[in-house]
Amino acid sequence: MDAKPTVSPLRWVPTLYFAQGLQFFVVMLIAGLMFKSMGVGNDAIARWTGAMGLAWVFKPLWSPFLELLRSKKLVIVAMQFTGAIGLGLIAVALQLPVWFGLTIALLFVLAYASATHDIAADGLYMASLSDTQQAAYAGWQGAFFNASKFLTLGGLLVLAGHLETRIGVFNAWSLIFVLLAVGLGALATYNARALPGTLNAGAGDLNAATVARTLREVIADFLKKPGIWIAIVFIVLFRLAEGQVQTIGPLFLKEAREAGGLGLSTEQVGGIYGTAGTAAFLVGSILGGYFTAWLGLRRALPVLILAMAVPNAVFYGLSVARPEDLWTIGWAISVEMAGYGFGFVGMILFIMQVVAPGRFQTAHYALGSGVMQLGFVVSKTVSGDIQLALGYERFFLWTIACGVPALLMLFFLRWPKAEAQDDDAGAPSTRFLGDEAANPSAVK
Repeated sequence: MDAKPTVSPLRWVPTLYFAQGLQFFVVMLIAGLMFKSMGVGNDAIARWTGAMGLAWVFKPLWSPFLELLRSKKLVIVAMQFTGAIGLGLIAVALQLPVWFGLTIALLFVLAYASATHDIAADGLYMASLSDTQQAAYAGWQGAFFNASKFLTLGGLLVLAGHLETRIGVFNAWSLIFVLLAVGLGALATYNARALPGTLNAGAGDLNAATVARTLREVIADFLKKPGIWIAIVFIVLFRLAEGQVQTIGPLFLKEAREAGGLGLSTEQVGGIYGTAGTAAFLVGSILGGYFTAWLGLRRALPVLILAMAVPNAVFYGLSVARPEDLWTIGWAISVEMAGYGFGFVGMILFIMQVVAPGRFQTAHYALGSGVMQLGFVVSKTVSGDIQLALGYERFFLWTIACGVPALLMLFFLRWPKAEAQDDDAGAPSTRFLGDEAANPSAVK
């Protein structure tokens, strides 16, 4: 697309991806910490929040059908208003006797609205901007997606912790969800005016039967790729430890010291993750991208897998030492998040360069990302039960062991010929992709 947009992308790209991140982080991060404050067990937290993540696993299956609609802007605004209403209803549900069931149901609605929003937002971004503009504004895209993480963890979570001690846990979180609902509603109102009205010119030529037939063809072609089943197993194993430690780690920080945790308040956890933790993740992602560009994916991947074990080792060390000094804990979490960001680049690039290439590259990247999310969801869902069975110290030791199978799988992976030739020549074949780990589509 060569035509320039009539509306400056700076008027809508930041608010579009800030809204996208806001919904995602509420479901995948804030909900679990809120339930912990309310006394819900780790097993129930992991099980339910893990199941919510299935929305991002299966979104490639309904994304083609959105092409039947002429206006992606309409879908985006509708999903944002749906999210705002859902957040407001959660604020009400938290004041009712059956608060847990109602809140879980509303979070499921929010998850699927958010996943649908992702599809339409990325589609509008690509349809409204030229290739040059897409590259130019990719930094704004990732920056504002992560800015919403800073707001939810570094801002609202800290505020929730402050309010919990003054007006009670349930009242505090009802107020937080009112603020979230008002904020998302304001973004939806603004985006209804600011988003470009780019129409899907091909929508009139499509019908549900054609889309369904193409989808079946895409999936069949994906499953026929050489070595695809080994690649799928590798992707799932790559995230086996990550899904467990990223779910239980924050809950461990909040757990009472007499129960084996560090006894931090909600306010302290939000301050650590929302500031130093987020910054360390972004720095680690950038360094991981440069490292992989320098060495090439095939040679860098063992190091990237080892980097993914840094969070496991850090939490194991914290569970053994159980420090009380907040600065010590903050530095440890910074190291944990830097290692996480550094290593996660490897999975994004593996899907992009090994799994996706071929006849339906974009669609196969989406399917590969769905498999990646499935690996995270499966391990996240069972993590609470494993932790309760083992205790925190042995659980984090277990997550270190869970990283070994991914390393062993490296001996069985099938690499594209171009990658193998570059590797034999000692030349790096990977362009810089450090910002991909902070990209909205990538983190899911």
